[in-house]
Formats: sequence, C-alpha cells, structure tokens
Amino acid sequence: MGFFDRFRRRSAGGPAAVRARLEGAMAKRRLRGWNPPLENINALVASGGPRLLARSRELVVTNGYAANACEAFAANLVGDGIKPSSLIGDADLRDRVQQLWLAWTDEADADGLTDFYGLQAMVAREMFVAGECFVRMRPRRVEDGLLVPLQLQLLQSEMLPFEKTETAANGNRIRCGIEFDAIGRRVAYHFRRRHPGDSTDQGAAIPETVRVPAADVLHIYRPIDAGQIRGLPHIAPAMVRLFLLDQYDDAELDRKKTAAMFAGFITKTAPEEPMMGEAEADLDGAAIASLEPGTMQVLLPGEDVKFSSPADVGGGYEAFQYRTLLSVAASLGLPYHLVTGDVRQANYSSLRAELVEFRRRIGQLQHGVIVHQLCRAVWRRWLETAVLSGALEADPAEVRPVQWIPPRWDWVDPLKDIQAQVLAMEAGITSRRKVVEATGYDIEEIDRENAADAARATGLGLRYRTSPGETQGARATPATRAEPGNGAGNDTDDGAATTDPATEQE
Repeated sequence: MGFFDRFRRRSAGGPAAVRARLEGAMAKRRLRGWNPPLENINALVASGGPRLLARSRELVVTNGYAANACEAFAANLVGDGIKPSSLIGDADLRDRVQQLWLAWTDEADADGLTDFYGLQAMVAREMFVAGECFVRMRPRRVEDGLLVPLQLQLLQSEMLPFEKTETAANGNRIRCGIEFDAIGRRVAYHFRRRHPGDSTDQGAAIPETVRVPAADVLHIYRPIDAGQIRGLPHIAPAMVRLFLLDQYDDAELDRKKTAAMFAGFITKTAPEEPMMGEAEADLDGAAIASLEPGTMQVLLPGEDVKFSSPADVGGGYEAFQYRTLLSVAASLGLPYHLVTGDVRQANYSSLRAELVEFRRRIGQLQHGVIVHQLCRAVWRRWLETAVLSGALEADPAEVRPVQWIPPRWDWVDPLKDIQAQVLAMEAGITSRRKVVEATGYDIEEIDRENAADAARATGLGLRYRTSPGETQGARATPATRAEPGNGAGNDTDDGAATTDPATEQE
C-alpha cells in the first residue's frame, strides 16, 4: 500500500451500508415518522381483535357496499355447495354412500335452520365478517331418530374470548382461548357458554367458559402469516375507507336535501310590522312567512330578501366515488362490479380478465380452507359415525377416498367456453370427467341421467337432435352428399335415399 493510500476515505461496509441501500429502511426526512412496531400478528389480533370484530359486524349490517361484498364473497366461495364425489371402486357401495350422505345433509344443522351446504354459506359469511368460524361436531343418541347420529353447530368468533391467555391447570398454554400442549398441538377450545353481546340470553349463573376437546371442533380461517392462531376479518383492509366513505355520502345527501329546500331570509328595519303571510312568532321571537304560488310580496323600505344557495361539490363527486370504491374493491380482493353492481364501464374483455384473477383467489380458499378444514374433516367424522351406528356397513378407510367439487362458474359468454371445452376434449388436452366436474356436477350422476333420458325417449319413440351420445351441432351434417343410386346415406331397406335438411336446396 502506497503512502497516499493511507489518507483515502475507506468505503462503508457491513449491515449499515446494506440498510442504506434499501429505501424502505431509510430514516431520512420523508420516512422519519414511519416507525411501525415489529409485532407478531397474534399480538395484534389479541389486542385489537374484539374492536375490529365489532366494527366489522356493524359495517356489514349498515353499509350497503360491505353487505353486497359479503354476499358476493360467500356466493362465489361456496355457491350452492361444495359437494363430494366418492372415489370408491365398488359402484353399489359408492351409490349407498352418496345416497346416505345426501339424506344426512338435510339433518346436519344442529339448529335445524338449513342443510350442510347452507352451513357452508354461513361459514363463508363468517370468514368475510369475522375472519373465522368454529364448527362444533355434536354426537347424538340413536333414539334421536337421525340417519347418522351427528350434527354440526356453528359458533361465532365472539364465543372464543380473545383475552383468555393463561396457563391451564394441566400445564398447557392457553392463547386467545385455544389450549396448546407442550409441542404446540391444539388440544382444546375454551368457549363462552353465552354470546357476550346477546342480552336476550340471561340464565342462571354458570362458569364463564367450558373446555371442548379439539377433536370435536373445526376452526375455519385463512392463515395469513406463519404461526397465526386466530383469523382476521376479510373486510379489515377496507374498513376505514368504507366507514369514512359512508360518512361522506351521508353528508352529501344532507347537503342535497338542504339545497332542495327553497329557503329565504328576510331582513327589515321594523320587526314589529308583520309581512303578508307571516305566522305568529314562536317562543324565541322568530316568525316564518310562507311563500305560495302566484304571490307578489310588497316589501317596505329597508326590507330585503336573501335566498340560500348551498355550495355545490362540483363534478368531481362521481370520479371521487369511483376511485374510492376501486380502492375498496382492491382491498377486499373482489371485482369492482361485484362490490358496487356498476358495469357501465365494463365489457367482455375487462369482465373476463378480472373474473379469471378473482376465481384464482377463490380457488385457493375453496381447496385450501373450506375443503381442507371443513369438508374433509366432516366427511371423515361422518363416515366413522355412520359405521359405528350401523347406518353404513363398510370399512371407514375403504370408503374414505373422495373428491370435492366446487360450484360451477358462470362465464360472460358460455357459448365460447363450451366450444373451447369441446375442442380441448377432442384434442385430448382434458377429459370429459374434468369438464363435467368444472360445472359443479358429478359425472356419474350426469351419465345415469343421460342413460335414463335416452331409455325413456327410446321407449316413447321420441328422437331429438341432441340425443345423448350422438354428435351434435354442425358435425351432424354428413361430410358428403348422398348421390342417387349409389346407396350412400340410405336409412331404409328399399334403397330410398334420405335427404339431410341441412343440405337440402329446395
């Protein structure tokens, strides 16, 4: 190293230099006030969960956009139900399992208000509002008269207290109402016996919480971060904007209401002299003069009339609303038209583009949350209960294989989609089973119905252009026209050629 190298400034290095190159980690003038705490999501949920939940429920009840978004979320997530298609090899056993399941779904609700697929919709709404829902599996007695002695009871998020964080008598840790063992497995839930906000349920004094084994409880929620133990409302990112926008709309409505009132203010130098049409003064000494059609009021010297002219917001109201609701829709992860019902600026391409992305997200929730946390667990418990009760004679492990079919998607232009599916099947890119299951139906059920329809039509001597099993549409037209005398295209024994209506010229 030379003599002058000793006086050169050494280059900065180490972690400080790396942090300086990350703009988000700088602490200069623009970002000096941005110092968020590095808290775990469980700490945030435990501290702000109750208030966040209360505000979320109020928004969905009182705000039209939030209510519409909640219904759109539930309708797209579960629709008319995510239904099982058994993969049992034995056809007779598979039919018996499917029929028993279908009959039990009407008895699944412990409250008797809906069926199993209606419970799925309620779970989806709770995921939107509260971010989580608890399903308690309630075994029943044989004398209760159920096909399978098992029912499901839905419990809201408020039934599991956020503030219950302590050490249990057995040494296990209780965090936000959930009891964990030494290796972090869920072993129990400590539910309230009554809803904290239900003033109609006032019974005798009983312990505040009851311990329910984790084997009897399904906790349905979408984990956002690793290690998250409680759910966050799906509406949480848009709550503040929706609340302030609602206040802004109310203020604008009041301004319009005030502007619609034709009001005038009269000033005069002699208050004791009444005007034409003036009523008696009230307790405060103020009088009101009515204005009738065709009235010409003569004012005395010194009197003047001034009419109110409330300020207008101008032409930026609709643009502001549009941009704000776009931000709300992005925060909710829902297409703009599903939140607002506004399709004025939409076309086929824009609707298709946003629906494709939206359905990718919905597909994640369907298979990763609803199917994994709810449907599979209920199916497994239902099979075990059906076998133990004698309602089904089979090995639970043998009849367990099943796939869950989500509801079908309705596209903007179904004709183009069906044509694309037919081409994909003909090219071998997909199977007919996959295409049928994408519609939300079981292919075996469809095949049985087609066979029954074909047999009935044949027995009645009916023939349709779209008979099951026949080529339909333009492919029903013969590739070559029958020529007289060569026997091509003959359907009768006497050799008379038949004429295809699609090729008939006269």
